[in-house]
Amino acid sequence: MSKNEMQYLNLLDKVYKQGNDTGDRTGTGMRSLFGETMEFDLREGFPLITTKKMFTRGVFGELLWFLSGSTSNIELEEKYNIKFWREWQNEVGQLPNIYGKQWVRWEDGKGNIFNQIKYVIDEINSNPNSRRILFTGWNAPEMQYPDTALPCCHSTTVQFYVTGDELQMYHYQRSGDLFLGVPVNIASYATLMTMIAQQCELKPTIMKHTVGVAHIYHNHLKQVEEQLSRDPYELPRLNIGRKPESIFDYKLEDFVVSGYTHHPLIKGDVAV
Repeated sequence: MSKNEMQYLNLLDKVYKQGNDTGDRTGTGMRSLFGETMEFDLREGFPLITTKKMFTRGVFGELLWFLSGSTSNIELEEKYNIKFWREWQNEVGQLPNIYGKQWVRWEDGKGNIFNQIKYVIDEINSNPNSRRILFTGWNAPEMQYPDTALPCCHSTTVQFYVTGDELQMYHYQRSGDLFLGVPVNIASYATLMTMIAQQCELKPTIMKHTVGVAHIYHNHLKQVEEQLSRDPYELPRLNIGRKPESIFDYKLEDFVVSGYTHHPLIKGDVAV
């Protein structure tokens, strides 16, 4: 049984049994706890949930779309056939101020564009002892704009720590939908950490993941009961077939998951 997956399942079980039932922005209702942390050791395997089938192409394709800096849901759907963001797109298929824009096209208020992902890699390579190796998706003014598709849930803060030839990462997520969203977030940030480690010739090790408001939507409670009744399998491995010149040059076919044994898919509606 995977210790990595049990980190997630234990949190899911804790929120299910001990969480506070309240209303929420979507009107769906939620059960939640505050400030919960999981820790994954990537040396033990790729933390892709096995107690239900995961959409791996969606994990990798969405991440590549973020790294491209695109805000076009049309591009995401046409290039990767991923429909995660359809409910939030505007009338012209755009997702203003979404993650990719903040990660690689942050506007500093002086007319300059700052690529935070490039900064992280440059700092790891040139100044690995720095305590400023981080990026954020939370551009506070833009998160308040009425046209913002969805103020960023994950990548509120993502910080990196280098020790010897090993890379660690800490991810703070302000809000996490534990049934649908967080399993994708875990796999996505583990992939991003692996890519950055490869670009910097380091080994990815510990990924810590704190969720500010860890919640289960009320319309997912039955699905959570089903998932918690299942025993996890051993974790798969993530293999990246090549090291491109830049982190922005990876392609979907570069990512291969081996040994992924999983339980059947459990469907659930997205709360919008």
